[in-house]
Amino acid sequence: MTRHAEPANLDPLRILAVDVGGGTQDVLIYDSSRAIENCVKLVLPSQTHVTAARVRRATRAGRDVYLAGSVMGGGASSEAILQHITAGLRVCAAPEPARTLHNDIARVQAMGVELRDTPPPGAEVIRLCDVDIDGLAAALTRFGVELPSIYAIAVQDHGYLPDAGGREFRYEYLQSLLRGGGEARDMIFREPPDYMIRMRAVTRDLPGAVVMDTGAAAVLGSLGDPLVAARAGAEGAVLVNVGNMHTFAAAFRGDRIHGQFEHHTGGITPELLARLVGKLAHGTLTEGDVELDGGHGAAFGNDYAALAPYPFVAITGPNRRIATGLGYHEAAPHGDMMLSGAFGLVDGCLQLLRSEGYHLPATSLHPDS
Repeated sequence: MTRHAEPANLDPLRILAVDVGGGTQDVLIYDSSRAIENCVKLVLPSQTHVTAARVRRATRAGRDVYLAGSVMGGGASSEAILQHITAGLRVCAAPEPARTLHNDIARVQAMGVELRDTPPPGAEVIRLCDVDIDGLAAALTRFGVELPSIYAIAVQDHGYLPDAGGREFRYEYLQSLLRGGGEARDMIFREPPDYMIRMRAVTRDLPGAVVMDTGAAAVLGSLGDPLVAARAGAEGAVLVNVGNMHTFAAAFRGDRIHGQFEHHTGGITPELLARLVGKLAHGTLTEGDVELDGGHGAAFGNDYAALAPYPFVAITGPNRRIATGLGYHEAAPHGDMMLSGAFGLVDGCLQLLRSEGYHLPATSLHPDS
């Protein structure tokens, strides 16, 4: 099955966009022949929660488990695996999926995970992956919906190289993108850098898929809200995406990101959010400000401070209620807040296909294309 649009084919363009979060996976079956409101949309539990449920069932049954598949997002799945070990049950894993617990394999072994290439007799095999394409296909088939042949997937990848002392590359990666111009539509890849191991796992599991960072996808998708697009173009704006596990905020003009920070949503209060967003909007935020408050980090383009302020603030994401009372605009791209990242994936994918010389039909996302 081809994963690429054909240059001479002006039939409706269909894209499977999956924004993989810590709590949900937000799915859009984009079809250029349909109004965007009528495209198939799903908000499902993320694979880390699906995996955690499978592990917990094995724990209750008193069965050992074997982790197969690929590295994926941790969180709920990692917690369930560690609880399985605490219960006195055996966890074995192939080397790649074992990195879901930690990039450093020695640390994974110290947690009590046994590394082996094949499952031991009697163990329940649990396949790790960020996108269960077979599960999606089976569910959609019941409703007469076929999967598109083009896949666009967003994940949050911290990056890792075995010979780099366990260093995380996420902020070096984001910094390089911002200093390279910060064009949000350019932040989608067929071939991610070698050190982005989670993105590369997705492209191995789904050959031909394009991948994007979840933060960039949410920012790009938010421009589907006409007010956000207008204010960002006219005066600059800060978009805040308060997800189930992570909060991402970006300062942008037009569709170029110039600065951003990321924090754990569990550590975000209205006061902290207002302080960090205020500094980001005024061009005074530093990486130290974010780290001091327990956040992940920050990255800035060359023009971040010079282009400040970014006075308009819009908020999206399932935990946007944290910002109640702060006066932020609630962004609803194409009328659907939960699909911000999926809309951004489609937008980026369309731009990528055009840059590769494909002739595309007019689309419902951008009717004038």
